[in-house]
Amino acid sequence: MSPRGVATPDVRERLFAAAERVVERDGPGALTSRAVTTEAGCAKGLLHTHFAGLDQFVAELCLDRFERTTRKAEELVDHAGRGTVTGNLEAVTLALFDSGGAAVSGLAVTRPAAAIRVREALEGGAPGFASIQAAVTDYLTAERELGRVPQDLVPDTVALALVGTAHHLLMTGRPGDPDPRRSMKRLVATLVDGHGERPA
Repeated sequence: MSPRGVATPDVRERLFAAAERVVERDGPGALTSRAVTTEAGCAKGLLHTHFAGLDQFVAELCLDRFERTTRKAEELVDHAGRGTVTGNLEAVTLALFDSGGAAVSGLAVTRPAAAIRVREALEGGAPGFASIQAAVTDYLTAERELGRVPQDLVPDTVALALVGTAHHLLMTGRPGDPDPRRSMKRLVATLVDGHGERPA
């Protein structure tokens, strides 16, 4: 999903990280190409050199963060049987909220052109909430086979509850709201420990 003209991944990530800081600190209305490049400490025209415009930049930022969290989720199955189920799930679900995730997701919603780009990319197969949900389902299925969660735990239902709640919190959260990680931790504990997580 890298836009044409991006010479090195660190330039792309530098701009993305700067945008996250701007939105988290000052809100979606403060995000401009100049604010991003100023925050990144780079030339004013750098963003437009590598992206068609701010809407494409915002869309690519959201898609990049989805892809990053999906990769983390897909690694979950390799952790089956290690650590705790609760801890493993928290690591993935809380990653969705890293670096101002709620603020960035809200930003995409306020920019219709960016939201359309994100939706079209997801419909075209780009990693997103559905990919994360599938990875969590696979992980919980593996843990159930190992006997670390009860046999009556339904992996796809738990995965849907976790990812659906994260989606809700991301889409409705605003800068200054209470930290959503607390709600996610309580939900993970309820869904897993409530079924009686079993020690390795």
